[in-house]
Amino acid sequence: MSNLVFRFATVSGQNIHWFLKRNCSVTPAQLAWLYASICVVSLGIASFFWMQGAKLVLPFAWLELAAVGIAFLVYARHATDGEKISLQGPRLVVELENAGRLERAEFHREWVRIEPKTGDRSLIEVSGQGCSVEVGRYVRPELRSALARELRMALRSA
Repeated sequence: MSNLVFRFATVSGQNIHWFLKRNCSVTPAQLAWLYASICVVSLGIASFFWMQGAKLVLPFAWLELAAVGIAFLVYARHATDGEKISLQGPRLVVELENAGRLERAEFHREWVRIEPKTGDRSLIEVSGQGCSVEVGRYVRPELRSALARELRMALRSA
């Protein structure tokens, strides 16, 4: 296994791991700081105009900040989404995280199938023993076939 070259995986001893994550440029903590600064600036400006007699500015500023806050929460909820595929000895373990919910499936490496769901650029279906999961959401569609080949190659190596 040591002479295999992987594009998507990291090798740790006898184990091979694929970490496929959403490409997020802002972490949830950075987003919270950004939102807090937007709130301070927006409410400061709205308060100034409210004190000048424009009474509807402040309620609309709160409404705007609530809408932006909801959008940021939706973004932050999915910022840590990802797929973790691990080949650990005789087992292939697939963990999918979506909005904080973890789905886990284990397959015996000799009985697992790696196939595209519908076509070459579609999600990759990992199936075996009556169970199947789809992976490759966080890989560009044109690279999914390469990921599938890499998974098959790792499963065949002993």
